[in-house]
Amino acid sequence: MIRRRMAFLVLALLAASTAVSCRSRAREVVVYLSIDQVFTEPILRDFERRSGVKVRAVFDTEETKSTGVLNRIVAEAANPQADVFWSGDPVRPLLLVKRGLVRPYASPNAAAVPPGFKAADGSWTGGAARARLLLVNTNRVKPDERPRSIRELASPRWRGQTAIANPLFGTTTMHVAALANAWGEDALKAFLVQLKANGCRIASSNGEVKRLVASGEVAFGLADTDDAAEALREGAPVEVVYPDQDGMGTLLMPTVVVPLRGPHPEEARRLVDHLLSTAAEQELVDAASHIPLRADVNPPLGGKRASELRAMPVDYSRVADTMERLQPWLREWAGL
Repeated sequence: MIRRRMAFLVLALLAASTAVSCRSRAREVVVYLSIDQVFTEPILRDFERRSGVKVRAVFDTEETKSTGVLNRIVAEAANPQADVFWSGDPVRPLLLVKRGLVRPYASPNAAAVPPGFKAADGSWTGGAARARLLLVNTNRVKPDERPRSIRELASPRWRGQTAIANPLFGTTTMHVAALANAWGEDALKAFLVQLKANGCRIASSNGEVKRLVASGEVAFGLADTDDAAEALREGAPVEVVYPDQDGMGTLLMPTVVVPLRGPHPEEARRLVDHLLSTAAEQELVDAASHIPLRADVNPPLGGKRASELRAMPVDYSRVADTMERLQPWLREWAGL
């Protein structure tokens, strides 16, 4: 009898230990990111402290920005590893939605996000955004001559004095696709042909555009909010212009939180709630000089909220399709 009781006790302890071990292993969440680690890691560590859930983060490299971890999620479709994708742009994650790799979750914290920056079913939700803006060298351009529209990049007045990043890559790809949807593809192609004929510099990246403008090698160029903020912090003689505020509006590119069909659904929902909180958006805005989408988040010094700008109307899903369709033409245009 005693032996039976001892055996039962040992089995019970083993079962309890196994259950605790399983629960312990489950207290983690895996997030793939295409936003810079220096900005996002403090937010993830804060979640760990508050929740007791361990975060395993996989970051994109600079060389594969926005596509590396996305391709990894697609490759892992049969055996999902990631629970959440935190993307630096709102377009490429829609590929995951189309492939059925998303587990929609409408977080309560998404209620404060304007409707144009989220999916109603919770398959993706936007956060702090970047804007596509004109960065102007104030030593080369007088105040009354400041450009006000994207179209001025192709103006003969500024022949050989402007720059954009190669539209085959990064946020410029998304921008030209959005312009194609707004103007029509023929008009977009004509604009890019005009740019080249006008001597516009085709830079390797938005960071290179920032350098060209800051150094005065060009009068102005097209870049992102974070590039402009860096130039201003460095004391460069530059000014920010949000283009087309009296017309079609400025393109905004929110960061996006996407819940995936990963192995830790409960922890994923908790992380999504945290990433869409006021505190997390404020931290990203403060660290990366992004534009707040929410009314309860303060803009960076000298910056604006999304509600204070005329935003370009964008169907991000349609932009994704247009990006793919334009790629062959853009490669020919770029000479690649």
